[in-house]
Amino acid sequence: MTRPPAGPNRVLGAALTAVLLAGGCSAGHGSGEAGTSAATSAGEAGPSPWETTAPAAAGMDAAKLKSIAAVAEKGDSDCLAVARDGKLVGEWYFREGRPEKAQPVWSVTKSFTGILVGIAQDDGVLSIDDKASKWIGEWKGTPSEKVTVRDLLSNVSGREWSFQTDYQQLLRASDRTKFAIGLKQQHDPGEVWVYNNSAVQTLQRVLQKATGKEVSRFAEERLFKPLGMSRTTMGADRAGNTQTFMGINSTCRDMARFGEMMLENGKWRGRQIVSAAYVKEATGRPSTKLNSAYGYLWWLNRPGTVRGPLAATDLGGARRAETSRGRLVPGAPPRLFWALGLGNQLVQVDPVSRTVVVRLGKTEPRPKPPTFGPSEAAKVVTDAVIR
Repeated sequence: MTRPPAGPNRVLGAALTAVLLAGGCSAGHGSGEAGTSAATSAGEAGPSPWETTAPAAAGMDAAKLKSIAAVAEKGDSDCLAVARDGKLVGEWYFREGRPEKAQPVWSVTKSFTGILVGIAQDDGVLSIDDKASKWIGEWKGTPSEKVTVRDLLSNVSGREWSFQTDYQQLLRASDRTKFAIGLKQQHDPGEVWVYNNSAVQTLQRVLQKATGKEVSRFAEERLFKPLGMSRTTMGADRAGNTQTFMGINSTCRDMARFGEMMLENGKWRGRQIVSAAYVKEATGRPSTKLNSAYGYLWWLNRPGTVRGPLAATDLGGARRAETSRGRLVPGAPPRLFWALGLGNQLVQVDPVSRTVVVRLGKTEPRPKPPTFGPSEAAKVVTDAVIR
């Protein structure tokens, strides 16, 4: 991949850091691993604490997991968590990571936004086939009037995109929703796939108007609180709009709860949070023929044309969206799916092996090897699952 000039990347990295990071993760060491008994993890809040189990009891290879955790540590990770069948099999903390410490998950936020749209659809207050202009009045009578909620979820809205608008002007805007809505229509919907932060931010208006609640409040009431994600928050811009393209701060354990809900087809401890039908539609197949690796704000491992495989994790990939044929992670199971964020923040879900993997780490605009991303996380499934 051709590397972009260093200057703009340095500017952008500084801008991203200034926007959300209230304090960086400095170097340091400390590690822990889930115990072998079905005990509540110390310090965990919420109505349904994690049970823990030994790798062997979960049908996993302890030595392989330890090796994968060592790769995570070398790859500037702060935490790694592996769960199977609803039980925590392994949990490791590095640098200054610890169970109760929340940190930015960046574009993993998009996958949360996608699920919030699903919950709103389940409530009957919107349909993903609705035109977004139903709630975004500024688009009525313009070429953007044709854009549907589904287009926004699939990143095929055709809304204006450039590296400058998406990663510089959007971040400088005090009212990011207003800025995003005010951009032009660059293509007809469905013609082009592009990883478009500004387009995803317009879903803030859609959700707020459709539900009658600010998105952060809706997320707290319908997602975070029911799942016991007590250390997760959804940030806002300077105008008070919830950020729907990034902005969540969370912990490895809270992210694992989210992954477990997705593994259970939208159910958490017997309660249906989002419909199984929506989860299947969002993650079970590509949402567009233009990118087999993309659902509704989730990354997939389905074979076909793969566009922008680094767009969510690497600013170089965002600047220069590559296209290939195959899978996002060759050799890994096709039903894997991920929520991905800058610097390889990730939640990985595998419905076949019934595993969830969470990795949070250093915010790196351009991750350099050794790192720990989807390819490394997939080894939990390909290498560590023994039965």
